[in-house]
Amino acid sequence: MLQAKLAVPFFSLCAIICGSQSLAQNLRLTPARFKITDIMLRVALVEPEIPPNTGNIARLCAATRTPLHIVGATGFRLDDRAVRRAGLDYWPEVELHRHLDLDALTQSVPEARFIYLTTKAERSYTDWRFELNDCLVFGRETRGLPEDLLRANWERCLTIPMLNPKVRSLNLATSVAIVLYEALRQTGSFSSK
Repeated sequence: MLQAKLAVPFFSLCAIICGSQSLAQNLRLTPARFKITDIMLRVALVEPEIPPNTGNIARLCAATRTPLHIVGATGFRLDDRAVRRAGLDYWPEVELHRHLDLDALTQSVPEARFIYLTTKAERSYTDWRFELNDCLVFGRETRGLPEDLLRANWERCLTIPMLNPKVRSLNLATSVAIVLYEALRQTGSFSSK
């Protein structure tokens, strides 16, 4: 069973999941490389479908030292050329966790406050007070997060306002970047020490 806080090096997990030993050897990740703390921002992608989006989000997470959680089945293999190309040579800097489903995600980080991003929410992400233990959860590019999940957590559902009502949504990687950087700003992650 795949869980967060991996017990095997990520490159071994990638080889198991993707059947790609070559990508696995190039990544050379081990859990010891990262300091896992209980209080930190996290990004979770639920069943992402488009490889370049996931690659760009992985690069964003590497740049901001934000753990990336991928939940459920992806619409591609993690060794997909487009994922690698979008992440460029930053994959060794990504703290990646895989989860079979949302229950496995919530069990792996019980201290996290889960924030759900959706075009259906009424509250803007700019009106929210982010905390260091927040996990920013984003849905599939084509369908978003499940309706029942949103209804059950409506008080923690946020949206990114758009000025043009004819535009249905933003690109997933763009949305993650917008909200993650605001959360990092609010939590003082960019403060000089």
